[in-house]
Amino acid sequence: MTSAMTSTTSSVSTAPAPAAGPVPAPPSSPAGGLFSGLRDGLRSRFAGFGGPFWVVIGGTMLNRLGNMVVPFLVFYLGSRHIATGQVPFVLGALGVGGLLGPVLGGLLTDRFGARLAMVTGMLATAGSQALLFVAPDPVTLALATLALGVGGTLHMPGASSVMAGAAQGERRRVAFGLLHWSINVGAALAGALGGFLAEHGYGLLFALDMATCLAYGALVAVRLPRTTGAARADSPRDGGGYGVVLRDRLLLLLMVPVLTGEAVYALTEVTLPLAIRDHGLPPTVFGLAAAVNAVLVVALQPIANLVLTRFDRTRLWAAGSALAAAGVALTGVAGGTWGFVLTVVVWSLGEVAVSGLYSSMVADLAPDGAAGRYQGVAGWARGLARFAALLLGSTVYALLGPAALWWGALGAGLAGAAVAVSIGGRFRARVRAS
Repeated sequence: MTSAMTSTTSSVSTAPAPAAGPVPAPPSSPAGGLFSGLRDGLRSRFAGFGGPFWVVIGGTMLNRLGNMVVPFLVFYLGSRHIATGQVPFVLGALGVGGLLGPVLGGLLTDRFGARLAMVTGMLATAGSQALLFVAPDPVTLALATLALGVGGTLHMPGASSVMAGAAQGERRRVAFGLLHWSINVGAALAGALGGFLAEHGYGLLFALDMATCLAYGALVAVRLPRTTGAARADSPRDGGGYGVVLRDRLLLLLMVPVLTGEAVYALTEVTLPLAIRDHGLPPTVFGLAAAVNAVLVVALQPIANLVLTRFDRTRLWAAGSALAAAGVALTGVAGGTWGFVLTVVVWSLGEVAVSGLYSSMVADLAPDGAAGRYQGVAGWARGLARFAALLLGSTVYALLGPAALWWGALGAGLAGAAVAVSIGGRFRARVRAS
């Protein structure tokens, strides 16, 4: 693109000077104006969150860049000659750990602050990975993956409490959306790097994952204030347990679309590979699908954070959830490589639309001193949804057939969207009153 400013000549003109007057603004191309407007909009949207926020964003991206053990766990177990019938027990232990970690992390965050919870989670993750690497038999492998599931999710309520404390109101969805974006940036790079390292030995893969966990823990320990995310001394006392959460009926209703949405999304990791395989397509098609999803989320998430904040969160959540469910359901009619890629585009757009919504809504509902536990319950719901998708998704696919699974996914997604719409008025009234 050529410059909008014309160059001056080096000769000196002898013509009379023009009369003084307003200098017209230099012309700019529509593309340049659009780009500069988008740049300025993004800059203002992401400004002012504070140091702790960027510690979590940078640390999350670093940690997710090294997150390779879990995605390649099945391949690692195969390299250890673990029998196919024993693999579900090891993976099941990982899922159980993923249910325990957020609950414990929420308690630690509200009692001692996000820093302790996050550092503990990173140390536990690195230690459990070391145990997993040297575990001699299926029993010890299952125990190690149980610990990995706990450690890998222990830090999440603390990180979410930092996001919640960095902004108020509508800005919270921007904060949580950027956290989701940083996760996808790291995951996209980890997928490619992990495959390369696995071909050269799993020791390198484990070493890098442990190193990034320790680096994230060190960053949090050094840069995050000790009391970040902890309950203030003047906060109302609620006993420190989960009773305050379980008595919040609006939050419990909010968990319904969280469960359905996460379960439907998890099918893209659990049963989408089965559908691709059963159509006689190679594993590289699934790799292409994952790459398309990552590129779309990374490219569109910042723009969505700029554009979609004008819409009501519950209605946007319902629309995005329905779109994601429709995209996943379309897997049932895909037949070739580009058909599967098209379904990925559809559910990825739904993912972009809902990113950061329910985490910000949970943060808005949490009373003072309970942010960690509220986010812990949301993390537990996500873990339960993924665990159910792992167990039930493949079972329905095998016993009842692919059509039952994909129609069921569409029904579950639409049901969750309906609940999100139904609680919109109560949610808005509660936020206004707080």
